[in-house]
Amino acid sequence: MAVHVRADVQGGRVVSGDRKRRSKGGKTEVTATFDERRGVFMISVAAELAEMHPQTLRMYEARGLITPKRSPKNTRLYSFDDVERLRRIQRMTAQEGLNLAGVESVLELEGQLARARVELARMRDRATQLERQMLAEIDRVKRSFRAEIVPYGAYDAADIVSSAAQPVQIPVKRPGRRARRGGS
Repeated sequence: MAVHVRADVQGGRVVSGDRKRRSKGGKTEVTATFDERRGVFMISVAAELAEMHPQTLRMYEARGLITPKRSPKNTRLYSFDDVERLRRIQRMTAQEGLNLAGVESVLELEGQLARARVELARMRDRATQLERQMLAEIDRVKRSFRAEIVPYGAYDAADIVSSAAQPVQIPVKRPGRRARRGGS
């Protein structure tokens, strides 16, 4: 998800990828976007935004509660999503009284729930697709049988019963009997 930021700049430099427009009064309006999952905050900035000590962020990383991105020089880079996750962890520990093991469990269960929802959505899409294919196949089969299906009441039942009441002779060939030897 991208967040859109708008700012008025006078005589400032525009970073590549941003759009700028001239507005009234000679001001330049800049529209910038950034990805919420992209690591942009160093540990000190992320700690300040999350209102906690940088050492707490390191501890959370060691416990696996947070996984910051790394720069080419191996510096921790926290994204906007990471900062929001840190705030949630802080709320769960401070306001809801959970310990870090409880927070780990809650976050893992939330992850499982998110994965299950994605899988359910995929399965619903597949079921819808299969239902459409099945209905199309049923329509195709119905059309192919239209010429073969006789509507109910098309024939008089008395004609069918009277022809069925007459006996039918089926010729049967029986093997002949052999004569016995030596006797009568």
